[in-house]
Order: sequence, then C-alpha cells, then structure tokens
Amino acid sequence: MKKKGLLLFLVLILAFSTVLVGCGKETTNPSESGTQDEGQSEDKKESGKPKVLIFARGGDSVSLDDASTTDGETSRVTKQIFESLLEFESDSFQVKEGLATSWSIEDNGTRYVLELRKDVKFHDGTDFNADAVIFNFERWSDKENPYHFAEEGFSYVFYGNEFGGFKGDEGHVIKEINKIDDHTIEFVLTRSHAPFLQNLAMSAFAIASPASFEKYGSRITENPVGTGPFMFKEWKRNESITLVKNPNYWKEGLPILDTVIFQVIPDNAARFTALRAGQIDIMDGLNPDDIPVVEGDASLVLHQRAANNVGYLGFNVEKAPFDNPKVRIAMNHAVNKDALIAGLYSNLAVRAKGALPPGYLGYNDAIEEYTYDVEKAKALLAEAGYPNGFEFDLWTMPVARPYMPDPQKAAEALQADFAKVGITAKIVSMEWATYLEETAKGKQDVYMLGWSGTNGDPDYFVNNLLSKNAIPGGNRSFYANEEVSNIFTKAVGLTDQNERDQLYKQALALIHEDAPWIPLVHNTPVLAGSSKVKNYVPHPSTSESLAQVDLADE
Repeated sequence: MKKKGLLLFLVLILAFSTVLVGCGKETTNPSESGTQDEGQSEDKKESGKPKVLIFARGGDSVSLDDASTTDGETSRVTKQIFESLLEFESDSFQVKEGLATSWSIEDNGTRYVLELRKDVKFHDGTDFNADAVIFNFERWSDKENPYHFAEEGFSYVFYGNEFGGFKGDEGHVIKEINKIDDHTIEFVLTRSHAPFLQNLAMSAFAIASPASFEKYGSRITENPVGTGPFMFKEWKRNESITLVKNPNYWKEGLPILDTVIFQVIPDNAARFTALRAGQIDIMDGLNPDDIPVVEGDASLVLHQRAANNVGYLGFNVEKAPFDNPKVRIAMNHAVNKDALIAGLYSNLAVRAKGALPPGYLGYNDAIEEYTYDVEKAKALLAEAGYPNGFEFDLWTMPVARPYMPDPQKAAEALQADFAKVGITAKIVSMEWATYLEETAKGKQDVYMLGWSGTNGDPDYFVNNLLSKNAIPGGNRSFYANEEVSNIFTKAVGLTDQNERDQLYKQALALIHEDAPWIPLVHNTPVLAGSSKVKNYVPHPSTSESLAQVDLADE
C-alpha cells in the first residue's frame, strides 16, 4: 500500500481555518551554531540588516530534547532545530515527506519501509542516515540504553504512550527496526497500529545527531543538534532562546530568517505592549479582549489556530474528597462554562464535553454534559457527606496556554463558582517547570491544565490523558478505569475507522460517568504579529516551522 493510497481519517479536517488576514543560567553552543553572518539571505545582503524574528511567549522551555517532555513550549523551539521522518502539511495533520522521501505499508499494516533523504547533514556536520534513525529509536525505546536519560528525570513520555510502552513491555508495538541500506529502513510491528505514520511525523520523534549524545550526554537537553532550518546558539533560562540560520539546510533557499529569538514575557498584557511598541514580532497568549485592538491596527495581524485542544480542571482521584464521584460530579455542576467563555475567551471557545475536540474520530456528541446547576451541586455534595462544603487547593498554571489564555483570571472565576456551592478554593501557582513536575507526582488536589493535539489522532488525547496505562506525566488525575483502558488499547490497533469511532465514543461515555475532570473548553487560540511578518502559518499542533517566514523591510 503506497503512501498516496493512505489517507487516514487522521488528517482530520483540522485544516479548520488556521490564519486570519531578567536573566538566569545561560547555555551556549557556539561551536555548533556558527555566526549570524553565515548563509545570509539575498534580501539581507541587499539591505545590510540581518532578519531577526522575536517570538514572545509566556513561559520558558522545559528541555530542548522534545521527546523528554510533554511541554508545548519545548516543541515550539525544537521544531526549528530538529526534523522528523515525516512532516505534516503547514495547516493540517495530513502527512507528507520529511526526512523520509517515501514509504510503503506491507503485511496488513505491520511492516513499514521508508526511503530516507540523502545528502542531509546534522548541524555538527555528521551524516543523517539509517544508523541515526535507529540510534534515536533505540535511545527512546530501551530503558537500558546509555542515552535513555530516565535516571536524570527525563523519561521519554511520548514514546511510551504512542508506541505502547518501551522495549520489553507487553504492549510495545515496535518489534524491530532493520537497516536495509544506508538510506532505507524497515519498521516491523507486533500488530497493526492505526496512528503509526502520524506518530512518525510528531516533533517528539525528530531525529537528533548521534554524535551529539556522545559529546554532551545528558546535557543534550540544553545542547540540541538536529538537521532543521535553525541551529541552537544560546539559552538564557527564563529569558530567551536564540537560534541562528542553518547555512547548509537541505531545502534550497531556506530558511529566510537569520536569527529567531524565543523571548519569555510572562504577562499577556506586557507581551502585547511589547508587540505594539515594535519590540517583538509575534506573540501568543493574546488576551481575547485585545482582539479588537489588533483588528483596528494596520501594523498588526491577527492569527488563529484550529480549536485542536482541551482545557480542563483535573481531580487527583487518589485524594479525598476527590476520590468520591459524587463530589466530582457536583463540582462539574458548579462551573458556569458559558460565563467563563464569554468573560475570558470572547466567545472564541466552545464548551467541552470531554477530552476530544469536535471533529475528531470518536467525538461523542450524544453525551449530555453536566449543566450549570448550583442547587444540584449542593444536593450532590450533601449526599456525598459534605453539606457544608470543604476547602481545597486549586493549582493554577503560571503561563498562558492555547487552551487557557489567562489562567489566573480563569482560576478566580472558578473560585467564585465553587464559593456559590460552599466550596472554598485556594489558588496555588508556581513556576511552570515546577508546576509540571509536581502535578506529575500527584502533589495537587485539583489542577488546571490542558492538551493540544500534535498528530491528529484521538489516541493521542485519550490514551495520554485518561488511560491507566499512560506514562507518568500524562494522566495527572491518576484515573484508572480498567474497561476504559482496555477499550483504548483495542481501538488503537484497529484499521477499521468506523469500529475505532464507536469504541472511542463508548469509552468517552464511561469517562463522563466517572467524571475525573471538569472539561472546560475547546479554544480557538489567537496570536498577534507585526504586519512585517510574512508567510507565518500557525499549525493546529501549536508548533510550526518558521523556515518559510520572512520579515519585510521597514
């Protein structure tokens, strides 16, 4: 079966409409990055001015080894440095060529043969080839591999989730990887795996230079070396990450920019002020209230991503009183989602019924969501043994995310909702990396978080977030329904998309009854940029290549 014949549903019609018209520890890697003068574009040579794009965001990256974290601020940067075997189209999850130029699927979906691109170099000058691919898959899959850095706290979360576990695990789907020749590789699977090609296109499975691991060891998390359009230069923790043009990039004429700086400005309003002052070029986390300002300013452009996400409050179901389903359902009834959407999202979001956004295979529109009903919430709390309510810590994200543009204001609105039913929520926040680490350990009572799809397949949402088999860091509610988890395991191995659809709908109905979350919204994230920025297309996954982006002369 050739790639042209493979149009998995997974393409997902997520081309939904994508575009509308301090300092800390510093990490540098000058030997790998070269200088800004290398590989100058013709436009730059004519104007004499380097093309420097500043992308402002609310929080810093956690790591620059994308497979070691689920953090979107990591993949936003690593997407520029590394490349995967396959890629997605610029505005959807349709799979196309990447570091592999073609592929075939044999033996009922259990054997994939990929032809690799020739004459591609890593940033350190070493060759990209089949050995490099095998090296990376072995470091991700084998916990005994010397470059599997789980002991330093970097377990390869995405690998375990997307490929059914690690080497030696019963569910591990990759049986073996064989080198046919230097530029041909074969994946042999234990069983068919519906999202396999989608997984290969994820930025988490981008290919890094094997030589860089020999050089840096566990410090690879801050010394990334890939084949991508930009090379790593320096990282000033909680301040900025600077990348420079790869003068030997295999795509002729790209990248256009000379330098990309990812700058941390935690406050949404401060980022917007910097944009209007011309100090930055693109910002995410635009407050919805500022949309009219952007639309009325000819020097600015509004961008939208697809609503490919879910924002939610998760219960730690292992902690009382959140181990009681009646308490969880009562708190669902206490939340006024419509008011939240009107007040914080300028009505750009829609109410969430569960983990999957509308349009995904398996989305269950038949679920009757828990309506806003203060009296019903009070009655359920009384039945659960809490007629006078209780107090709890509401863990609140410190940074804006695509599914939550202003976490603090959202927490305050939710706090007010809970107060109306006699529940006292104490808002707790901390630095982003610490927040992710502590919630993964289960320190929280109730936590605010969300998820953005990165491969277009429903398994990426539900199995990562709500399966008992999820790798730590995914299922932060510690929800473990055996029947639900078994359904997920069955569904991911099917090739019949209608059957998969029905299974996911069944599982989502069961999850709704258990209520391990308060699903809040599926948001249409908005970004703002200078009108000087050309060819910028926000991807549904939240991480897009900037190789095609240009800056017009002033």
